[in-house]
Amino acid sequence: MAVKFSQTDFTKIPWPDIEMVGQWTMLHRDLFNVSWLLGRFCNYSCSYCWPYASTKKKDWRDEETVLLTLEEIKRQARENGFNSFHFSFSGGEPTVVPTLIPLLSLLRDDVRNCNWVSTHLTSNISRRLDFWEEWVETVKDFHRASITASYHKEHVNDDNKRMEFADKLEFLQSRDVQVTINQVMVPERFDELWEDAQYFHDRKINVTLKPQSDATASFVVDGYTPRMLEILHNGMPQQDFTEQKREVVRPKSKFHHRTAENGQHYQIEMKDKYGKTWRLDQAERFNAFGFNKFKGWTCSSGYRSIIIREPDGNIKRSYSCGDAPLGNIRTGFSLFKEPRVCSTDTCVSSADSKIPKRKPTSRARLWSK
Repeated sequence: MAVKFSQTDFTKIPWPDIEMVGQWTMLHRDLFNVSWLLGRFCNYSCSYCWPYASTKKKDWRDEETVLLTLEEIKRQARENGFNSFHFSFSGGEPTVVPTLIPLLSLLRDDVRNCNWVSTHLTSNISRRLDFWEEWVETVKDFHRASITASYHKEHVNDDNKRMEFADKLEFLQSRDVQVTINQVMVPERFDELWEDAQYFHDRKINVTLKPQSDATASFVVDGYTPRMLEILHNGMPQQDFTEQKREVVRPKSKFHHRTAENGQHYQIEMKDKYGKTWRLDQAERFNAFGFNKFKGWTCSSGYRSIIIREPDGNIKRSYSCGDAPLGNIRTGFSLFKEPRVCSTDTCVSSADSKIPKRKPTSRARLWSK
């Protein structure tokens, strides 16, 4: 039976003493990161979804514009010294957006000219298996492909649907796609959702337990008991499940993905004020610990990480940053030439929290060239 709790007790991390944090692949690789919200249209209607996160209007961009934008991102990133790329696509539901496969195809055609290319997709996995076969074929030459499968109990609401959901994910694992299920652990349904998480984990599919946030996405809602918080802090460690199941292997790169001992994956590297290194398996735990306030820290967002958000097409440093956009998908944009100080109170997204950053008192490097 798969291990349900982390071998590392993350409650032992001295959170007030942490002075540098970053995703391991960005700290030790010339990686430029793009989070692209392709549109807010979604085929689900979850009761707990943030009001601004989904719509029934098909609000995605035309193919010519998005392909030209992708090429311009790579051009400017290369001018700043980055030639490894990670593109993360989300929505709404990105698998219904017609430009997803053309974007991935254009990335695929440039893999040979890059040090590293990886892609990530956040999806509710509602598309039929034939779509996933096409997606797998398109990304097979990438150095890494991964999926966050959003599990929504309101729609996957019986045992057969739950089994079908898991079957698709096991197919993706067999094609060397790193898979993690994301579960919003609504306090009122916590025990039911914890049972589902254990079902998936027993099928050797990684699960991320995400606390429910308030309407501003800045704070965790009330209602969690001490037992629930213990599960959110240390439950469902990220294991090497895909490595155990894959039937094909991706192209090799001079970079390798960070994997800790005993098969447990670690995504985040941190340093405290004494210089000691700490690791975390998933950035989604930040909010559970209340570690998401970085105002005054020097941050790499806008320099080596951007987000594109439809339907307005603004290109910003991150989902959280409240300062002026870097530009727009229609009129152009300019990346920063160096990291800048954060002026925003709270990182509302784990994708923002893991962008390399440090306190003013820290001398830790944000990128080991």
